[in-house]
Amino acid sequence: MNEYDDANGGNIATSSSSSPLPAQPENANQPAADEVMTEESATEATATTTEAEPLPEEEDNKSDMQSDPLMIFVMFGASLFIFKMWLEDFFNARKGNPHPKAFPGAVACPPMGVIIAVVGTLILVLVETGGEYALGVSAEQSDITWLFLLSMIAAAFIEELIFRGYLVVQNKGKKMLIGSIVLFSFLFAILHPFMWDLELPSDASGGAGRFWRGEWTFDFGVKAWFSTILVFANSLWFYAVRFYSYNPQRSLIPCMAAHFASNIGVFVIKLMQGHVVGVW
Repeated sequence: MNEYDDANGGNIATSSSSSPLPAQPENANQPAADEVMTEESATEATATTTEAEPLPEEEDNKSDMQSDPLMIFVMFGASLFIFKMWLEDFFNARKGNPHPKAFPGAVACPPMGVIIAVVGTLILVLVETGGEYALGVSAEQSDITWLFLLSMIAAAFIEELIFRGYLVVQNKGKKMLIGSIVLFSFLFAILHPFMWDLELPSDASGGAGRFWRGEWTFDFGVKAWFSTILVFANSLWFYAVRFYSYNPQRSLIPCMAAHFASNIGVFVIKLMQGHVVGVW
């Protein structure tokens, strides 16, 4: 290497070392301050909105028609009063002094007639429960309360007195009897609130006026159809146990016992499945 090279190389080295690099903007790799503030503000706003949002209310799966305390107490009280009069006719008949205008079916029945009625009903309850699981609709059951048990007990008497006692055509031949049984069983099934319901206003001060301001809702799903069909089948059975040979006096006792067993069986199953919620 000659002096020229040394000098030139030295100049190059000196020039290289002395030439400043291009200035980099401060915080080049960081977002601008206004962008940071914007992101922080958006985060705070989101957090505030999240905190302000109310938690979703737990869905009420109770039927208003089946959980209204006023309706339950009225029905239970009326049923007790009528049942007392029915019992008076029953005991008068047992004493050999029947009332000429006694309630229908207020007579005795052999124990075997009652036993068969109850066993048949419990089989139908098991069929209904198994069918709900098979169809995958068991979780769609409505919730009931402990207070509603009073309605279920009352229904075992009052519904049997009305339908199996009065709503049946007797002494007009077998065809008329069977035809009326099918017709009124259909009515019995439709009147049960599976395909329909009456949603009552939430205000507790409305009194009896709540029923007039209620909103009708309808459901024609698999669960509604299946439950309605099973109620129809139960009605046919309740009629059958009044007119079969094990009940020669056409007593309503097997019908009431079967209906009571059905309602208690349904209540127990709902209780085991967690569908009995609260007192009322």
